[in-house]
Amino acid sequence: MAIEGPLRELGIHDVFQLLDLSRKTGTLAVTSELRDNEGTVHFQNGRVVAAKIKSNPHRIGDLLMRAGRVTAAQVAEASAAQVERGDRRRLGEILLDMGAITQKELERQIRIQIEAVVFELLSWREGFFRFEEGPMQGEPMVQIGTEALLMEGARRIDEWSRISDRVPSLLAIPRLTSLQDDSHAPMLDLLPSEWEVLTMIDGALDLRAIAARLARTEFDTAKVVYGLVSTGVVELTVPASVAERVAARASTPASPMRAVADVPTPVIGAPTVTSPAAVPAAPGALRAPTITDDLPPLTAKHEPPPMADGIDDLERGFQYLLRGDFDSAVVSWALWLHSHSNDAMAEKVRAGLEAAARLRGLVEARY
Repeated sequence: MAIEGPLRELGIHDVFQLLDLSRKTGTLAVTSELRDNEGTVHFQNGRVVAAKIKSNPHRIGDLLMRAGRVTAAQVAEASAAQVERGDRRRLGEILLDMGAITQKELERQIRIQIEAVVFELLSWREGFFRFEEGPMQGEPMVQIGTEALLMEGARRIDEWSRISDRVPSLLAIPRLTSLQDDSHAPMLDLLPSEWEVLTMIDGALDLRAIAARLARTEFDTAKVVYGLVSTGVVELTVPASVAERVAARASTPASPMRAVADVPTPVIGAPTVTSPAAVPAAPGALRAPTITDDLPPLTAKHEPPPMADGIDDLERGFQYLLRGDFDSAVVSWALWLHSHSNDAMAEKVRAGLEAAARLRGLVEARY
């Protein structure tokens, strides 16, 4: 099963919440033409287990070297094992097997890697997302609660809004200011990490490039530059091409979000999955394996009426619920809430989503 659409129709926060509530396992891909960037996040039962982004991959080897946990020689040896000897394990697993790092340190750095990517994606207001259900290869080393990520992401976005007046874009190029009077030069009391950013400012690299070269998050780099701009040590120049791309993107009309039903992923341990014919398809409706697929079908006395065309997501959620399809009901109601957050039914629907999540957790805990 896949669901996709523009972020202007369903925000990235809502997408994460939807996958969390419905306990989805699969891969979320998010692309942005404006940023010329793309990222992927892997979910397992609604929890985030891996993530990467094109602009700043946050390679685990770079993170470990920056933290002083491994040497360049150890990373090179592990990389050689992958390339020359065909070792298909991840770099961190090889370093762990070499004894270069501990399990606890590797998990800590993977968590930092995931958080950096997710926090960057949560700041996107435009772009396109697509979620594909399916299991991950291998066993994840960490699992991070989606709700905790969203809360921290909201805090960081709030901080971004405070620095955006001086740091309008990650594509801005910082330059050292030319002070006319050395007697009025600001006194700098910088941390080593801040000096590191300052030494990378050459008038050619933009903020994103500096973050990538230092193997640091774009958020942390922007915060340092914000301080340098505020003290008058650095000034920023935004390339004209960036403004042009923003204007071009803003003039593009949003395309309607759509859901794409593919071959459903079977539930582990479930002997049968309800045939698609058992639930008449509706335009834009999703069909996923549910916790009730093993139950006997409804009797004729309790069989709900056929799902009609043209009904809204609220009614579609009720229809799915009558059929015992909790996953599709959650999806439909979450989509309805996105555009009807102030409706008289909104609070009741939210309560219904919470009840469905609790019921799902009860069944999963038992089976």
